[in-house]
Amino acid sequence: MLDKTLAELAQGLATGEFSSVELTRNYLDRIRAEDGSLNSFITVTEEQALAQAEAADQRRAAGDADLFTGLPIAHKDIFCTEGVRTSCGSRMLDNFISPYNATVVENFNRAGAVSLGKTNMDEFAMGSSNESSFYGPARNPWNTECVPGGSSGGSAAAIAGGLTPAATGSDTGGSIRQPAALCGITGLKPTYGRVSRYGMIAYASSLDQGGPMAHTAEDTAMMLNVMAGFDPKDSTSIDKAVPDYTLTLNDSLKGLKIGLPKEFFSGEIDPQITAQVQSAIREFEALGATVKEVSLPNTHLAIPAYYIIAPAEASSNLSRFDGVRYGYRCEDPVDLEDMYKRSRGEGFGEEVKRRIMVGTYALSEGFYDAYYKKALQIRRLIQQDFVNALSEVDIIMGPTTPHPAFKLGEKTSDPVAMYMEDIFTISLNLAGMPGMSVPCGFANGLPVGLQLIGNYFAEERLLNAAHQFQQATDWHRQRPVR
Repeated sequence: MLDKTLAELAQGLATGEFSSVELTRNYLDRIRAEDGSLNSFITVTEEQALAQAEAADQRRAAGDADLFTGLPIAHKDIFCTEGVRTSCGSRMLDNFISPYNATVVENFNRAGAVSLGKTNMDEFAMGSSNESSFYGPARNPWNTECVPGGSSGGSAAAIAGGLTPAATGSDTGGSIRQPAALCGITGLKPTYGRVSRYGMIAYASSLDQGGPMAHTAEDTAMMLNVMAGFDPKDSTSIDKAVPDYTLTLNDSLKGLKIGLPKEFFSGEIDPQITAQVQSAIREFEALGATVKEVSLPNTHLAIPAYYIIAPAEASSNLSRFDGVRYGYRCEDPVDLEDMYKRSRGEGFGEEVKRRIMVGTYALSEGFYDAYYKKALQIRRLIQQDFVNALSEVDIIMGPTTPHPAFKLGEKTSDPVAMYMEDIFTISLNLAGMPGMSVPCGFANGLPVGLQLIGNYFAEERLLNAAHQFQQATDWHRQRPVR
């Protein structure tokens, strides 16, 4: 039961093969048995989950069930959940009980989903390995000595480890796609503004985007149907009709034009990853697609531009965490200044403090034009690169990450090396376009992800291509030995 996809579980609930309460109990039992070695959850909401499951079964018995009614999922601990701790992986919010639900959470509640709990993450979503979490790192189920990726590492590890069939994530510079690749699951970052950011604790507001994570493209399409839509409570939300993403999954790929950026297949990339991605491209050709080389000439500027823009926005967004209204407050402050300094100094971890300092510096008088303004100009060039490339092709493909999962502690002393693990994902956030990662093989026994990139609001096309690839291959069916 616990190795089924979300779609298969929905079918089982619909036919009465099992009840939501039975299904939820099985997942809660698995979490108790397995999460000690994975640390993928920060909070497990057992009582709430069983109550939601019982309500879902009653709703189904009354003939009022939707596709998602009674399906268990987990939420990344960046989404506010009413009455449940929402920590964002930080000591700063360790004691914060949200008084309201994020729109994404509310959407799943309305659909009848069961929330198993809140998953581990890099502190305030700042990281590529889940090692900056106040609660310790999540671990990769394929090798628990390795990272699961970040910042949505807890969600990815929980899915790959069979602790939940699906989970929400957020993606600021690759934080859905990179851990999806490293853990051998499917993850999708929608077009910026497609999914409401209301109640999703902000890291970098012009880059953050919530999205689905699951085993398959079909499952992520099911989730995106629930997550996507206009939200008047979010000023960045796009008022655009949402299609049923499951309806076009089985469309033929005959005539699909795929672009391969030459910049994605050069430089520091593991040869095994290149080989697996090229093999996946040949599979798409066998399905009727054609391939041509394209160029994204400003790709090499994505990392420096991102690490000006994102920290600058973070320095502003995180200024609200001051020990006054909520969150961590130092003990026995001598005056207001002492309280501010010590609360923030003790409440934030090293990576968060590093990015706040960089961002504050970039926005300071005398440096704004030299750094922040210049980074925004580069962002525009990167966006135009994608627009130009996607005028020639339907989808861009390439590796999601330059390397498979690395060992815990391997890159913590070298922030730049850590940042470079997002080299293929960051530019997409700067452009605001949708992208996803699907499993396409293994390197040294660890999963490899294929990244698919589309034009604005082209999620249907990405999901269709990914689903057809998964119908022809079984990489998404592989599970780590437990």
